[in-house]
Amino acid sequence: MTTNPWHSVSPGEKAPHIVTGIIEIPKGSRAKYELDKDSGLLKLDRVLYSSVYYPANYGFIPKSYCDDHDPLDILIISQVECVPMCLVEAKVIGVMQMVDGGEADDKIIAVAANDMSVNHINDISELPPHFINEMRHFFEEYKRLEKKEVKVEEFQNKEVAEKIILDSFKMYEEKFPELAGK
Repeated sequence: MTTNPWHSVSPGEKAPHIVTGIIEIPKGSRAKYELDKDSGLLKLDRVLYSSVYYPANYGFIPKSYCDDHDPLDILIISQVECVPMCLVEAKVIGVMQMVDGGEADDKIIAVAANDMSVNHINDISELPPHFINEMRHFFEEYKRLEKKEVKVEEFQNKEVAEKIILDSFKMYEEKFPELAGK
C-alpha cells in the first residue's frame, strides 16, 4: 500500500512560518509533474508546450487544501534543483496571487531553510525585482500555447502568505476531517 504524502506528511511544527514543501518539479524543468491524488505517486501531467522552464523548485504543502481542489502550491527558491518527492524545509517569504482558468491559484513563495545562499531572505520584498518579473513571466506564458490564460495578479508579503497557509489548513480539516488529526 502506498502512503500518500499529501495526507501523511506533516506540514511542519513551525508552520506557517516554516513549512514542509514536497517537491513535484525541480527548478529548470519543462516536465509538469503532479501528485496523483489517489495513489500518492508522482505522474507526468505533460511536457510544457512553451520553451520555458520552472524558475524555482515547485511543489505543495501537505495537509493543505484550496479552492482549486488541490493542495496549496509552493515555489521554493534554492541554488540547487531538488529531486521530485524531496521534502524541503521552506521559510515562507510571500505569495504570488494568480488566476488560472478563472480560478484563484495562489503560489506560496519560500526559500529553502537549509540553503545558506538564500535562507537570509525574510520577505518577498528582498528578492531581486528581475526574479519577480521572471516568475510573473513564466506563469503568464507557460500555458499560452495550450490556449489557456493565466493572470498573475500581485505579489504579497509573508504575512498574507501565512494567512493563506493557515486558511488552507482549515480547508483541509473541513474537507478531510478523518485525516486531519493524523
